[in-house]
Amino acid sequence: MDEDGAGPAEPGAGSARITLLTRVGCHLCDTARAAIVRVAEQERVGWREADVDADPRLADEFGDRVPVILVDGQEHGYWRVEEDRLRRALAGRRWSLRFGGGR
Repeated sequence: MDEDGAGPAEPGAGSARITLLTRVGCHLCDTARAAIVRVAEQERVGWREADVDADPRLADEFGDRVPVILVDGQEHGYWRVEEDRLRRALAGRRWSLRFGGGR
C-alpha cells in the first residue's frame, strides 16, 4: 500500500499523473493496465493503481464501472483505455478530439 492506503505504488507514483482504479479478477483491468504501462513509459509519466474494493468510498463511487482511468485526479474514462486520447489528456488537451471535415 502507498501512503494514502489506496493501493500499490507504481514507478514514479510520487508524481503519478495517471491512476488506474481496478479490482481483483477483472480481465478488463488487466488489459487497461498493459495500456497504461505503455502510455506511461512512452510519455514518461508516473502512474499508480488502486483497488476500488480496498476503499469503501471508491467502491461506492465507481461500483462495477472499473477499470477507471484518472488523469491528474480527474476521471478520464472507464472500461477501456483509448491510448491516443490518454496521450492528448496528458499533453493538456483533455477533451479535444480532432475530426475531419472542417470541424
